[in-house]
Amino acid sequence: MNLKNIFLHATILVICFACGGAKKSDWQQQANGVWKYTIGEKSKINLLDAAGAVPNLARLDAGAATTFPLDKERIHITKSAHKIVIQLPLDDAEQIYGLGLQFKSVNRRGKTYHLKVDHYGGKDNGSTHAPVPFYLSSKGYGVLINSASYMTVYVGSSVRLDSKSKPAVYNRNTDKNWEAQPKSDVVEIVIPDGNAEIIVFNGETPLNTVRKYNLYQGGGVLPPKWGLGFTYRSHTRHTAEEVLAEVQEFEHNEFPLDFIGLEPGWMNMSYPSSYEWDEGRFPEPGKFVHTLLEQGVRTNLWMNPYIAPKAKLYEPMLPYAGTHLVWNGIVPDYTMDAARKIFLDFYTKNQLDIGVSGLKIDEVDGYDNWLWPDAATFPSGTSAEQMRQVYGLLMQKMVADLYHKSNQRTYGLVRASNAGAATLPFVLYNDYYDHRDFITALINSGFSGVLWTPEVRQSNKGEEWLRRMQSVCFSPMAMVNAWSSGTKPWSYPEVYEEVQQVAMLRMQLLPYIYSTFADYYFNGTPPVRPMQLVEGFGAKEEIKAGKLDDTANPYNLAIRKDIKDQFMFGDNLLVAPVFTGETSRTVILPQGKWYDFYTGEYAGENEVIEIRTALATIPLFVKDGGIIPMIGPRLHAPKPGEQLALQVRHYGKEGGSFLLYDDDGETFDYEKGDYSLTELSADPQVGSKGNEKRVEGSVFGYGSVTWKFMTE
Repeated sequence: MNLKNIFLHATILVICFACGGAKKSDWQQQANGVWKYTIGEKSKINLLDAAGAVPNLARLDAGAATTFPLDKERIHITKSAHKIVIQLPLDDAEQIYGLGLQFKSVNRRGKTYHLKVDHYGGKDNGSTHAPVPFYLSSKGYGVLINSASYMTVYVGSSVRLDSKSKPAVYNRNTDKNWEAQPKSDVVEIVIPDGNAEIIVFNGETPLNTVRKYNLYQGGGVLPPKWGLGFTYRSHTRHTAEEVLAEVQEFEHNEFPLDFIGLEPGWMNMSYPSSYEWDEGRFPEPGKFVHTLLEQGVRTNLWMNPYIAPKAKLYEPMLPYAGTHLVWNGIVPDYTMDAARKIFLDFYTKNQLDIGVSGLKIDEVDGYDNWLWPDAATFPSGTSAEQMRQVYGLLMQKMVADLYHKSNQRTYGLVRASNAGAATLPFVLYNDYYDHRDFITALINSGFSGVLWTPEVRQSNKGEEWLRRMQSVCFSPMAMVNAWSSGTKPWSYPEVYEEVQQVAMLRMQLLPYIYSTFADYYFNGTPPVRPMQLVEGFGAKEEIKAGKLDDTANPYNLAIRKDIKDQFMFGDNLLVAPVFTGETSRTVILPQGKWYDFYTGEYAGENEVIEIRTALATIPLFVKDGGIIPMIGPRLHAPKPGEQLALQVRHYGKEGGSFLLYDDDGETFDYEKGDYSLTELSADPQVGSKGNEKRVEGSVFGYGSVTWKFMTE
């Protein structure tokens, strides 16, 4: 044995000794269907702790017991002082989903992802606003790596020499079966750290596993009713008078509005930020916010966390700042209690106490040349890399706790998030602006326990404006963001009637949408559901042959057909967005019969259909027996104590039921039991005209209930 081999052998021994081997007994069951394996000593900070995630054990333990879903003999973990390598088995037919907010594709098999919080740069490489290290298998299990470090995930993209099921070897010169991407039987995760937790979930179906993943974080967020209405972000330089005039324009044009966002100009300095009202544009902020509240409109304020030298917060926060500036502002270390208290005391006095309803937390996501570098250090000892991965979580958690303490629900926006965020009342957005990719991101959000809005900013023509508006009205936050363009919903008069129509449809569907979010809160069911989570969805994501090109595709790579342009919104609504220029599109209908939302007419069953698209409407389909509760068109979300007429629609020929949820829509009193669950049911086959049965509680905001059977 030469000197080189002796050194290599010694290094391997050190790695193996440090690891100690992944013993079967080291997997500790946390709840029904949840197991955890801890590598090294518990880290000072990880994703779930940063988000304040507390598992909902009662909900997790409900239902039939499940077994550990992976072959433990095929799990291998090696650890050195500063690096962990995790190998997890992957079967031949498995497809993998998740790994955060990616924009181009849904299926992860055969790809590599470098998971790092960053502004999305146009490629699905793992650098994104929510690089959630959770993946879901088509076999019905999921894996979360609870670590605040950067990490690289090879999703069946690397073939190991010691593999027991290596792919066949072909000669590219002579065999058409040659593949540029040979299939691997392992997911490998590389973490440049000495500590991590592997958490495995088994719900036996993909949807149940996502539910368990969300419940392990505590369950999904339940927004206020006004948060699910319509929001508009005003131009950044507008004054109080101009904002109030805009609100009057919404009223005049009969367009719904529940909260309005003020962009950087509300401050007397931004980039870096002061968090202080500009006395010229907003001389009486308390009066301004109160005037909006009297008109049924909430106020949301833009911020980024980098504090300007002229700000009143600067000196108190300076001892808790990192070593590097962002836009010449200090970066507070919000892992520290003292820093959090300074910010929250200031925000309470200057914003919360005058009635501000929430925040838009901007620029906590990158780019590398803007954010603090990995060379930065922070007073708490948290590394720069860890701080980058959790900063969005820390900000969300801090603000959410403050509003919870005041018994007011909030709902805002954030540019960076991660695992653990399911309970936090924030929706992701970004400056990238591609309609198709926004829908793919919306679909991927359903795998990862985060919320995303395909916000509308501006468009080249009326058709595009309408199509974007139709999509955003079937997302977690319906928003026009006019911070720079100043566009209004009526800026394209040729399609304004249709734009108004879909916004009003959003308002009419609030009972359905609110109940869908209640299902997220109680059961972990994502409100936006990828088709891969739908029971009986039979469409295969086929691999299509690539086209050989000596520059564009020199390895003749095949192309995977992703299902990334349709999704479920709640249990009963299938949404099929339309993009500019399309006059038709295909829709894949899952198992069972499906009906057109608008007419109740039969659409198809477990098949691919081609539909002609109408400019005025976004294609919507309801499953057989589906029940959709609706209210009348309105300009603002329902207020506490308001009694509304409820119309309940039934579709198809089969019987069905729907669990309608209600509470005051604003406070956290539902945590004390102040809510109601009402079962709506109907069965046309036995002549049922529709029934309402109170299951739980008494808070019910509907004075009358009528039924409409959409299918003759």
